[in-house]
Amino acid sequence: MKEDRERTYICIDLKSFYASVECVERGLDPLTTRLVVADPDRTEKTICLAISPAMKALGIKNRCRVFEIPKNISYIMATPRMKKYIDYSADIYSIYLKYISKDDIHVYSIDEAFLDVSDYLGLYQMSAKELGKTIMQDVFETTGITATCGIGTNLYLAKIALDITAKHVEDHIGILDEQSYQKTLWNHRPITDFWRVGPGIASRLSKYGIYTMGQVAHGDEDMLYKIFGIDAELLIDHAWGRESTTIADIKSYRPTTNCLTSGQVLGCDYTAKKACIIVKEMADLLCLDLVDKGLVTSSITLSVGYSNRVGVEGSHGSVHLEDATSSSKIIVPKVEELYERIVKSEYPIHRVNISFNHVVEEVYQQYGLFFDPAELERERKMQKAMIDIKNKFGKNAILKGINLEEGATTMERNHQIGGHRSGE
Repeated sequence: MKEDRERTYICIDLKSFYASVECVERGLDPLTTRLVVADPDRTEKTICLAISPAMKALGIKNRCRVFEIPKNISYIMATPRMKKYIDYSADIYSIYLKYISKDDIHVYSIDEAFLDVSDYLGLYQMSAKELGKTIMQDVFETTGITATCGIGTNLYLAKIALDITAKHVEDHIGILDEQSYQKTLWNHRPITDFWRVGPGIASRLSKYGIYTMGQVAHGDEDMLYKIFGIDAELLIDHAWGRESTTIADIKSYRPTTNCLTSGQVLGCDYTAKKACIIVKEMADLLCLDLVDKGLVTSSITLSVGYSNRVGVEGSHGSVHLEDATSSSKIIVPKVEELYERIVKSEYPIHRVNISFNHVVEEVYQQYGLFFDPAELERERKMQKAMIDIKNKFGKNAILKGINLEEGATTMERNHQIGGHRSGE
């Protein structure tokens, strides 16, 4: 096998994926049809999950809000169908598997994947560009979805070749190594076009007169470490086009700590009392998730975000449990106590996030002196029965009283994937 420094990566992106799927499903050309994917039942402030290339050609920004689309532009609004998009993504992944082993594929998102093609070019007697073009053509002929491609000598360069270089070539295949990256992109603006350089980082760099990756590469390293701490190391490496992480590294990575999280952006502003119902619902569902996975938690973090119109910083807090558990009878009251302790009840609430921290396998659980193991076992059996019923008959087949209270969202969210309609 080649050394890591000699490896070749392909990064494939499915062009305007959600919008393209909706066009294909309607028998329309994704490249010429004006279409946005957004939920018409939500307000005009709702974000468009995707817009077609024809909309982008009119200057419409991706991830814009519906009201930001000029009224004089006619277009199709497609309701999100997340299950449909997942099915398309799975079909496209199966196309990748025709050419590359799963061990050499890293799925970065539903519409983007990295392929380590280093050991396949000789096998197929193809260049990386020829192999990329072959896979892209297969995806198009099989699904009707157009793909773009970046090729690089490391994962970072493949990503940048996709995000920047591929947009400026006719065949939509960008190719970079360290030398061509430095030659063609060191003066590229805006710097936010580069992966992992957001507006916040760009703003901090601009205060020191740094606006390009070339200026980062030749900047004062001590100053950069002073601004960004240890994160400066990655920024400097990327400025030079260097990246040591491989797909093999990603596959072998195991986190030292684990957590389960749940978050919601509420459909409208909630009062503190009404939002408490949401918090308890989310905690209860996370408890079922723990039981289903055979896990327990010993720490909970809760974050509450207030309505944007009040301009108040969110509230955050944590609570430590005396003993690791998956019991909703123990956890939900603790979460409710934490919520009441941190929430600013005079402000409307718009976002809620809960994290169960220090999650470990249940086999490591040790009961405290005041726990009743028999009672906990009865609850666990009841929770497992609920999980079995939900798995067999659907998530709404069995509900708790709290799920029927005014403002509860569990029943609605059970028909969603990632907070959007599943399409079922």
